[in-house]
Amino acid sequence: MYRLTWDVSFFARGAVEVAADLIGAEFTVSGVGGIIAETEAYLPDDAASHSFAGATLRNRAMFGPPAHAYIYLSYGLHWCLNFVCLPGSAVLIRAIEPKWGIETMQARRGVREERLLCSGPGRVGQALAINREQDGLPLYEKPFLLSLPVKRPPIFSGLRVGITKAVDHPWRFGLANSPFVSRKF
Repeated sequence: MYRLTWDVSFFARGAVEVAADLIGAEFTVSGVGGIIAETEAYLPDDAASHSFAGATLRNRAMFGPPAHAYIYLSYGLHWCLNFVCLPGSAVLIRAIEPKWGIETMQARRGVREERLLCSGPGRVGQALAINREQDGLPLYEKPFLLSLPVKRPPIFSGLRVGITKAVDHPWRFGLANSPFVSRKF
């Protein structure tokens, strides 16, 4: 069961709590998406966070209001989707279990295997056609649709992956036993 409506206050909390509570949520961009299967939290005093050195043109959405998208280009290759929480903090969407628009995702990604469509933040971005134009947009308006689970599903937590700073924080969360996470817990 899902909450079709939610309040912005859901995101006006610490990113670690929000990251855990997003697991199992339904999320689509223009009708394409699925179940959020993996997230990572980033805080303003976190050396691995884009906000650590302060506000810039690139990360300005992270310092804006909660419940907005923060989009960035990773290594000049992949658009990554984050949900803004308290100022300077965000949740990276690392993996989604594909449910809606699977053929569209397969065409965008050039792969057929569903497990490979959205298992990693770059894959999520490509499968959902995320780009800079969505940076700063509110998550409560089109093209986004987010429905939160009424009850938290079983989740795993562990160390964040793909970073070189502040690697010891257990701020990565995933849907328990999901084959759609980017890396096993």
